Amino acid sequence: MKSSLVTNFPNGFTNGVTIAGVPIQQAHPGEVFFVNGSSVKKTGVSSGSDSTGAGTYNKPFATIDYAIGRCTASRGDIIMVMPGHTETVAAASGIDLDVAGVAIFGMGTGSLRPTINFTATASTLTQAAANTSIKNILCTGGIDAVVSPIIMSAADCVIEDCETRDVTGQMTDGIVTTAAATRFRILNHTHNGATAAGTNAGIAIVGGSGGEITIKRMDGNFAVGGVDIRTTATTDLFVHDVKYFRNRNASDIFLVDTITASTGQVGPDVFIRLATDAANITEAVTGATLVVQDPVYVVNAANEKGLLINWTASTDAIV
Repeated sequence: MKSSLVTNFPNGFTNGVTIAGVPIQQAHPGEVFFVNGSSVKKTGVSSGSDSTGAGTYNKPFATIDYAIGRCTASRGDIIMVMPGHTETVAAASGIDLDVAGVAIFGMGTGSLRPTINFTATASTLTQAAANTSIKNILCTGGIDAVVSPIIMSAADCVIEDCETRDVTGQMTDGIVTTAAATRFRILNHTHNGATAAGTNAGIAIVGGSGGEITIKRMDGNFAVGGVDIRTTATTDLFVHDVKYFRNRNASDIFLVDTITASTGQVGPDVFIRLATDAANITEAVTGATLVVQDPVYVVNAANEKGLLINWTASTDAIV
């Protein structure tokens, strides 16, 4: 009773390697499963159920984690989460993406995007298997001080076009990567944080190498920084195309390397807004072993325009 890509999408997609931008490992993926907890459904479509559902469009599963458990590693399976689906996560690894190569794709836009609501401080969605991807999912903090709702802990994982959003209180950190998250990619990310204090970072990086971050919008009261490299140095990090970043905390930092041994590049096309009109243009990116590629603009007061970050420029040494 499993559904195939051709069955559910009779017009094809089998000649390409993406569906609406979802990274698929092979041109002819294995299975496509549907998850639907919405009350708005097409006539004849059953309510989502993990006990009686078949994972098809007409008989979808009720939860993402159950659908993950029906997937086969490295086959290129896809989980389509339908518009209006809402799911509560109340435990650590409440959603455990532990099957390699699985892509989770949220359908819908705005408030109709599938929503994962974290209702315990330790609750998490964990990318524990390599080559997994998550696209177009809204993750909300339904309780104050959710420690780290999303954890990336495997190689070659992707989070794309997703949003972390404070609803009740503040998340401590939005996304946390581990040393095992080699070559992670967080692309076109949005973090809409509360204006009140309580958040350390939108994205926290612990070790690993070859990570890449692009940001559509990141706004919050970040006591440490929007992007915080902590505990273990990372190597070859690439942070670029940050269209809108705002820190409402007087820390006035976009990216900080608290290890002071990490390597990588910040820029080009990074636009930073800080909280106070202080001498903080240089300090908005803090990391002695990183490099900056312009343009990286920083503005720190109303009625002003951004200034290129004034790190020391390279010189052409004559030998």
